[in-house]
Amino acid sequence: MSSIVAIVGRPNVGKSTFFNRLTESRDAIVDEVSGVTRDRHYGKCEWNGKEFSVVDTGGYVTNSDDIFEEEIRRQVMMALEECDSIIFMVDVLSGITDLDMAVAGILRKSKKPVFVVVNKVDNHDRIYDAQEFHSLGLGDIYCVSSMSGSGTGEVLDELVKTLEGEIDEMETDIPKYVIVGRPNVGKSSLLNALLGEERAIVTDIAGTTRDTINTRFNKFGHDFYLIDTAGLRKKGKVSEDLEFYSVMRAIRTIEQADVCLLVLDATLGIESQDLNIFQLIEKNGKGVVILVNKWDLFEKDTNSARDYTKLIESKIAPFSDVPIIYTSVINKQRIHKVLEEAAKVNENRRRKILTSRLNEFLQEVVENYPPPSVKGKFVKIKFAIQLATQCPSFAFFCNLPQYVKEPYKRYLENKLREYFDYKGVPIRIYMRNK
Repeated sequence: MSSIVAIVGRPNVGKSTFFNRLTESRDAIVDEVSGVTRDRHYGKCEWNGKEFSVVDTGGYVTNSDDIFEEEIRRQVMMALEECDSIIFMVDVLSGITDLDMAVAGILRKSKKPVFVVVNKVDNHDRIYDAQEFHSLGLGDIYCVSSMSGSGTGEVLDELVKTLEGEIDEMETDIPKYVIVGRPNVGKSSLLNALLGEERAIVTDIAGTTRDTINTRFNKFGHDFYLIDTAGLRKKGKVSEDLEFYSVMRAIRTIEQADVCLLVLDATLGIESQDLNIFQLIEKNGKGVVILVNKWDLFEKDTNSARDYTKLIESKIAPFSDVPIIYTSVINKQRIHKVLEEAAKVNENRRRKILTSRLNEFLQEVVENYPPPSVKGKFVKIKFAIQLATQCPSFAFFCNLPQYVKEPYKRYLENKLREYFDYKGVPIRIYMRNK
């Protein structure tokens, strides 16, 4: 399971620029990921062969002109609670402020590794000025310039040494399903409905992640781990805090999963927080089944389900090839359908296609619709392979990979879905030079 690193500090010290540098360094290595909306606050970074998640806490404060020490203090506390390591960012130009002192006071009490990163150090004089940050009492300081990227490597070298992969006690070949969604949509009721009275059959494994319940489900011909984030505690009344906290918890949970059961409330429709969770699932390459719960409370006519499905698909587009099930957890309606679909999606996610079969497919789809020419040059796709990754990823080798645009990648993705059934699973497509 990947570790989480939070970037904390007061506003305008360059947290977001540094965050972009860390997360885009990886994007640059693996090409753009098709169809992923770049999220301002959460991304992946890979360094020295270790991958970890990065959270920019700055993105969660809305009124940046009217920031209170209390609000930043709260975010730092939450970051400490949820993350494995902390990057504390300060600004060499403004020196140590009262707010920096307050944040340092909280961080000193923590047992987590803290890296003091002094930003905007882009000449020798400023290296000298940066030395005052030693007085924060948090150990070594790292001088960087987020804009130019200088010094970033030194921080990352030390940071990855503190990130140990968590030991997963669960058997790896048994699929892990995780229930996600906003508060009060019926996640706990779903868990109880699935486990029912036969709770004795299942075995609990504690301590894999704090506040997460991992339960082995082995009946009705199904065998999987069901992961429920029981510990989503409400953290005060501030909406930014709640959003920040639930995103942190969702990241931690989604990264463990093979398939995510995203629960929506039929009476509320699909809202922005649901879409955020959906994008986190897609970004992590996990399988997804959407459950529209409380369907018994929704006023229906003959075409209700069809129209509702169309609405959801338009909101989650372009990745809309997802199973959508209408449930009433209280009445135990279509609960077993949920398990069947989750098992199918898990199977789709693990599907490996023979290279020969893939290239037969490639020949056919390229003949039917070759890549459009760009500036009078013709793109010729020679062959394709499936990459050995957790979610289905395909490399297409061609003479001019830079000329293959998003719409054509989407065409290839849709054809792959049509031929090989990847319902409920994000697909990654990379163009490579032959």
